[in-house]
Amino acid sequence: MTHDEGNSPVTRAVVLLSGGLDSAVVLALARHVDHAECHCVSFDYGQRHRTELDAAAHIASSLGAASHRVIRVDLRAIGGSALTADIAVPKDRPLAHHANPGATPRADDIPITYVPARNLIFLSLASALAETLDADRVYCGVNAVDYSGYPDCRPEFIAAFEKAATLATRAGAGGSRLSVHAPLATLSKADIVRLGTRLGVDFGATHSCYDPAADGRACGHCDSCLIRRRAFVEAAIPDPTRYVESTTRHGAIA
Repeated sequence: MTHDEGNSPVTRAVVLLSGGLDSAVVLALARHVDHAECHCVSFDYGQRHRTELDAAAHIASSLGAASHRVIRVDLRAIGGSALTADIAVPKDRPLAHHANPGATPRADDIPITYVPARNLIFLSLASALAETLDADRVYCGVNAVDYSGYPDCRPEFIAAFEKAATLATRAGAGGSRLSVHAPLATLSKADIVRLGTRLGVDFGATHSCYDPAADGRACGHCDSCLIRRRAFVEAAIPDPTRYVESTTRHGAIA
């Protein structure tokens, strides 16, 4: 907690900003509902494309972030994911309407687009940045209801990480507590779209696709595109996303 020139308390926060739909809504919440001074961090981790990083820079500026930085960490050196290795991105997979946020995904159910330990790594770096900025909270956009089966999107993980970060940092040793906020964790994707719309998020500026075309248009067929498209349909809000195809087969959105 810091103070402005009038000695009013100011909440300073680090916000993980991927450039996607969820993280944009989280930034809007932190800025315009929690009234936090937001310092955004994105990661150039060797992902398949830079479209999301361009989107993140635009979103940070448009939503009034105090700063935005990109940290480079080479997860291609680890591989093991269709996002960081030469592995095809699955297309048109049937998607369950809701994941069970209390369930532990079986290893054989976790899709190849899962990047090993990505959220663990990103939250660790965000926590380190929070220490240097004297921020007392970190915001992230993980979602455990309409997610694609990633184990590091569950509320149990966020709670465990928050405890570990407090134990592992100088701030924690000094009696301060770093809080990790995942305000979208138990919302459906449709609810997130509705919330972002109320907060004025420009979803046309966000990017979710795992395998976009060279010009940045979304493929419309990867898990992330299918979840996103279904969310706008269920929210009864027009989808502003630029897709390679103007329509997606109804049967692909399960």
